[in-house]
Amino acid sequence: MPAMTPAAPLPASLAAIAADYWEAYLAASPMMATAIGDHRYDHLLPEPTPEADAANRARLTVLADRVAALDEAAEAETRTGAGAWDAQARITRSALAESITGDIAAIDAELTDWHLDPLDGVPTALVDLPAYTRLETAADAEAMVARWRAMGPFADAYGRSLLGGLREGRVAPRATLDRGLALMDRLLATPDADWPLLAPIEDARAHVDAGTWSAAEHERFARDLSAAVATDIRPAFERLRATLADELLPKARDNDHPGMGHVEGGQDGYRRLIRVHTSLGLAPQELHDLGLAEIERIDREILDLSGRVFGARSLADALHGLRTNPALYFSTREEIEAAARAGLARAYEAIPAFFGRLPLAPCEVVRIGTHEEDDQTIAYYRQPAPDGSRPGQYYVNTGHPETRPRYEFEALTYHESVPGHHLQIAIGQEVPLAAEFRKHLGPTAFFEGWGLYTERLADEMGLYASDLDRIGVASYDAWRASRLVVDTGMHALGWTRQEAIDFMTAHTALAPNNIVNEVDRYIGMPGQALAYKTGQLEMLRLRSSARERLGSRFDIRAFHDTLLGNGALALATLREVVDGWVAERLPG
Repeated sequence: MPAMTPAAPLPASLAAIAADYWEAYLAASPMMATAIGDHRYDHLLPEPTPEADAANRARLTVLADRVAALDEAAEAETRTGAGAWDAQARITRSALAESITGDIAAIDAELTDWHLDPLDGVPTALVDLPAYTRLETAADAEAMVARWRAMGPFADAYGRSLLGGLREGRVAPRATLDRGLALMDRLLATPDADWPLLAPIEDARAHVDAGTWSAAEHERFARDLSAAVATDIRPAFERLRATLADELLPKARDNDHPGMGHVEGGQDGYRRLIRVHTSLGLAPQELHDLGLAEIERIDREILDLSGRVFGARSLADALHGLRTNPALYFSTREEIEAAARAGLARAYEAIPAFFGRLPLAPCEVVRIGTHEEDDQTIAYYRQPAPDGSRPGQYYVNTGHPETRPRYEFEALTYHESVPGHHLQIAIGQEVPLAAEFRKHLGPTAFFEGWGLYTERLADEMGLYASDLDRIGVASYDAWRASRLVVDTGMHALGWTRQEAIDFMTAHTALAPNNIVNEVDRYIGMPGQALAYKTGQLEMLRLRSSARERLGSRFDIRAFHDTLLGNGALALATLREVVDGWVAERLPG
């Protein structure tokens, strides 16, 4: 493994802006700060209002102006010897400009006062907080109680923002409102004692047993946290639920009009979100056409593999067989979890041959909570705490095992854990970079493009046992290509929800319940789904170009270390990094 040499200091002007940006980002995103192990904001929640967005945008605009002035500063600092603008400084400047531009574009998309996201919004994001919040000291307990008490005002402020948007004619679509209401109904029907928000009470008993907390401290913590749920959070969630059901749902856009294009200013907002998630200035139609071309290619691959495996004569025949053969699906939750653990173990054995730098942080398998599994995607990843207090976590949905295909599960595991998200994110956190923001932030196209890239890389690593597993890889590739088609279709081209469902049914082997969940995810997270294919295709192009230019000098381990060794970068910046790496290895 390459030695972790300290990063060279950044030029003073650049270092100051990078530090100011990162501090402002964490202050505006206290839950993100908690997730990465910065505990200064553990007592706070973000402010979910257009007014907070406006204030944050003003701060970002000042930072953007400071970045724009860096070219003159770079020339002066280089001339006077005050700071060396080496390759890392140039990468940091580019990454900083991209991050600020993306943050401003996300605010300008104007989602706050109408958008509803059941996967990552209220109440899911709040209820999931115990899973990654530190609870070791009395100060941690006080911060947790303060944050829990803030959840009531947070939910109320969010409800007021939604009502403000409704008065302006902006409202969420029926699909996401139905899911949000179902999620809240399940939570509100659950006794307080069984809420994940009160799980820390039991967790804290270990501190009493260890003698680091007194019984009185634990009793006070349990009383205060329980009171926050009973008197602050539950009533606020009930009020928010009433707002969704009584005010928004009657005026929601129906399933024939699910996309952003049906909201005033939504077409422009969607273009901004394309820029946020892909880091590219592509038009919706370009992405739509790219998706259709990829689908045509992958359809042929699925038919070819299915013909060899079980004699399918058409794509429809192949997909029908994959969906209806019960032997191809799991039977129990335990089988799913065991398969995830086994796949992760195999991947760990294989990665040294393909990566020079490996992360110190381990990765573990965690079941998705039952409170969210019906509306949650198939799996997701949560990054490790940089201080080592929490490993990377591969969350797997074990609900309804009879709908979870065995043949897709290995590709899923490699995407979410190793060599996918865990390898990339943990390495990004551990690589010595002078600017802290580069260890944690970056465009979705890098994170998800890498995850999708590794699904096919896993075959080169010898991780798939049969052509049946490769059908799963192809189906997953078709799933991500379909996203280019249906996301742009709904949000820019006027597609209905059913058209999106029908398209994915015709071109992927995903189970029907997963397709519906996915389509509703794209409705609730506009533009995010475009990042997977755009990132994957760029990484494949860079690899092909590097191999062609370097010939026998090409080293797959060094190439992967180059991709992952600079944090998550915008695709244009990544091209510059790889081109520089290739140029260094060409004969003089």
